[in-house]
Amino acid sequence: MIALFIGRFQPFHNGHLEAIKRFSKEFDKIVIGIGSSQYSYTKENPFTAEEREMMIRKTLENLGIKNIEIYFIPDIHNYSKWVEHVESMVPKFDIVLARNPVTLRLFKEKGYKVKRIPLFGGKNCHGKIIRKLIAEGKDWRSLVPKEVAEIIEKIDGESRVKRLYMD
Repeated sequence: MIALFIGRFQPFHNGHLEAIKRFSKEFDKIVIGIGSSQYSYTKENPFTAEEREMMIRKTLENLGIKNIEIYFIPDIHNYSKWVEHVESMVPKFDIVLARNPVTLRLFKEKGYKVKRIPLFGGKNCHGKIIRKLIAEGKDWRSLVPKEVAEIIEKIDGESRVKRLYMD
């Protein structure tokens, strides 16, 4: 059985990681869809799709999780066509894993099985909160895998996020 896990991963955090660790044992393959892939260098989407892919790949490779494939899914801003858009971008899948209620509803309406991912990592393990912590110079590293923190440091992502929050 193949699962589709859709998210923006801005950044990839411990909650995402915990979901993949658990579901990689339950499903034959997890297709990871990096949503809003065309956006970067904005407050909501500071990291590029390639940077997000690198965060995910490096983390999962270091843990030996291999039953994944990663695809970029740009937004089309049209809910009535979004599921078909996603279907055209990724291989066939049997179930959709997500936290976003709109994503779950749209796929369920098209006849897919859906599963809402539990809130792994605690209430602060959320991209918006992590980006705010980065911007404020507070502890964010404890909320992301070490590989993600290393990548954000390497690309000077802290400075990027801080600049974006100043605008």
